Amino acid sequence: MDYQNQIVREDMCELAKEHLPFEKLKGSSVLVTGASGMLATYMVYFFMYLNETRKYDINVTALVRNEKKAWEKFEDFRDMPYFHLKVQDVCTPITMEEKPEYIIHAAGNASPHFILHDPVGIIAANTTGTVNVLELARKSGTKKVLYTSTREVYGKMPDGTEEIHEETFGSLDPMEFRACYPESKRMAETICQSYYHQYQVPFTAVRIAHSYGPGMTINNDGRVMADFISDIVNNRDIVLKSTGDAERAFCYITDAVAGMLFALLDGEAGEAYNIANETEPLPIREVAGMLTGLFPERGRKVVFDIPETMSAGYSKMGRTRLNTEKLEKMGWTCKVPLKEGLKRTVKSFE
Repeated sequence: MDYQNQIVREDMCELAKEHLPFEKLKGSSVLVTGASGMLATYMVYFFMYLNETRKYDINVTALVRNEKKAWEKFEDFRDMPYFHLKVQDVCTPITMEEKPEYIIHAAGNASPHFILHDPVGIIAANTTGTVNVLELARKSGTKKVLYTSTREVYGKMPDGTEEIHEETFGSLDPMEFRACYPESKRMAETICQSYYHQYQVPFTAVRIAHSYGPGMTINNDGRVMADFISDIVNNRDIVLKSTGDAERAFCYITDAVAGMLFALLDGEAGEAYNIANETEPLPIREVAGMLTGLFPERGRKVVFDIPETMSAGYSKMGRTRLNTEKLEKMGWTCKVPLKEGLKRTVKSFE
């Protein structure tokens, strides 16, 4: 996927229609960490789209670990004066000549594959990496840090909990194998709040649930939507390793990124905001069936191959509805229906 992809261009156009004070970004310097990740890439694209269509002169620095992977996504910007690629691990101190006025901190891996094989690396990115980002923000007088968190920080809800507000928290078992991810994300939010309290570094956090779209990693990722999309793109049957009863509500990338932009530009410092599409919660077997049904010419089907035990990398928490009223009161809405989002995602890979 690249910036000139037709689906990407259409998505950028839709994002630009949001009623947000984008003019705040004019002439500013923006740092995006973990910039080759799905949501972070779209943030980079959107800032560059504002430069292209509105002459905003936003100076964009994309921080990545993998230079080759990054240039595959950002090649169109290689010779542009307002784009800079910074290759380093977020776990090492970050220095920049130009002080960033806005930071989108999206470095960190959520893939079950890496949760299983590199839990220490996940913890380091979410803790040491967040400290390094906030140290840069503190020294630079940054106007706002946006931290991309996850719905998993809420933990396991007590029986009978119908929905989760930003102040609703359940339990997490720190000795559970995959606790490396939600526990370190919780700690990262605490680090952000501590820097705000002690050093007045302004931040907002977004707790994102099950986002998908162009640019998602579909090979060896392990998340259910990534696996489904990979099967359709590679013309394979969708193989479910469970009964498919688990319910999910998937949020298309433009809705998630729009929520991030609302939090960045209009969000209250020190606050967290839920981002989720709760309009179409479905069992994953129905999502799989929807995908195969959208592309009948491929002749693919849903196959059940249920193992005796589930991989330790997958979350076993039940799903409780995320309440998104806090963000909706600011003007954000979830706009892209699941069928449309699925079509757009598959087409973006072809």
